[in-house]
Order: sequence, then C-alpha cells, then structure tokens
Amino acid sequence: MTISVCIPTYNGGQFIKEQLDSILNQTRAVDEIIISDDSSTDQTVEIINSFADPRIKLFEKQQFSSPIFNLEFALKQASGDYIFLADQDDVWMPDKVEILVKELTTSKLVISDGVVINQQGKEIASSIFEIFNSRQGFCKNLLKNAYMGCCIAFHKDLLPIVLPFPKKIAMHDLWIGLNAELFTKPVFCQAKLVKYRRHDFNKTPLDAKTNTNSLFYKISFRITILLLLIARFTNRKIESLFSKR
Repeated sequence: MTISVCIPTYNGGQFIKEQLDSILNQTRAVDEIIISDDSSTDQTVEIINSFADPRIKLFEKQQFSSPIFNLEFALKQASGDYIFLADQDDVWMPDKVEILVKELTTSKLVISDGVVINQQGKEIASSIFEIFNSRQGFCKNLLKNAYMGCCIAFHKDLLPIVLPFPKKIAMHDLWIGLNAELFTKPVFCQAKLVKYRRHDFNKTPLDAKTNTNSLFYKISFRITILLLLIARFTNRKIESLFSKR
C-alpha cells in the first residue's frame, strides 16, 4: 500500500522544516508528499525545495486564498492508497504512519489523538481528544467537531465521496469526517501521534474559549453543511442504484 501526505502551505516558513523532517523520518516511510503552496511570500517554497527529496512534489504559485481549497487541490494530486492530512506547522511522532496504516487495514478513516504545543514547541495540553470529547457519532460531531485534519488518515476510496469540496463549507475536516460517518465506521485511535501547534495565525479555534464566531454563524454553518451532506449523500445513493442496473 502506498502512502500520500497532503499539505496545504501558506507563509509557513517558520515551522515547515520541522514538520517535513518529522514526516520524512517515519518508521514506516511515506511514498509521496504533495504540497500545494498558496503563493507564499516568505521562505516557505525555498525551504521545501532545499530538501531535494524526490518524494516531495511541490505545486507552487497557487491562488486559492483558502486553506480549504488549497488542500482540495493537493488531494486531487494524490496517488496513494492511503491519504494522510498534515498541517504546515505541526510535528509528527516517528511512528504515526506505522500505527495508522495498521488501523487503515480495517477502517476507511482513522483519526489519532495528539498533544497541543505552543509556538515554541512546549506542551500546553496533553490530549486533543480530551479537549473535544472525541468519539464517533454523526450528531455529536456535527454539534462539536472532533475531526481535526492534522490527525486524519483515510483510504483513497473516500476521495470520490468527499471531493469536490462544496464551495460553502467552512471546515474541510468536518466535511471529511461527517462523510466518513455516513459511509463507513471511523476509528478513533488513542495513540498521541501529532504535536498540534497553536500560534497567532491558526485558522481553527481550539475550543469554545478561543472560538469568537457568533452563535448565528455557528448555527448557520452547521445547517449549511447538513444540507450539503444530504445533497451529496442522496446523489451517491441515486448513482449507486443506477450503476446496479
């Protein structure tokens, strides 16, 4: 089984080297690292190119102005049997790939636990799962999302289901996770396999205390993603009925 790692980057020069080092030095080697760079203006591209590793496939000068659709582009380039999502500023534990590949032999999607670190790399929370009360359940995750992209790996069979991303989704990881809840049985792996970095430029709030979105926004985006899921799920069911004839 081949492994693709997909990373959307934008001005990630401060941390991208440490992240790539942790991915390239896994106990179970990855086959390709797809990086879509959204027109970074710092040293991100230069640092990536300095690795000169044939497994790294860099697509630069993208113009999405969106981490969601920057990632979507990377996913469309992936050729692996297993797809791992990665942020530009985290650090992987050395055995992350090895452990999750074993889980993927019996599940289409797996999400691991991790620790939270600050900008300097110091641990500030011992468990992502504890913060989000992470567990299976469509309704649970629609109300409080536990699907963090940096912790997710899934089988390529899910790509035709989750892609293309709807234009109005606010969170790609929630979209992937909820589709997995509908079409398969995700596994929540208790191993802490990611150091998830929090800093001033994070796009995703960590918890209720750091989430400054209004109540109206929180309700409306959940209604929107639910309607989009219904439309996607219904279309897949209709397609499968016709394909059996």
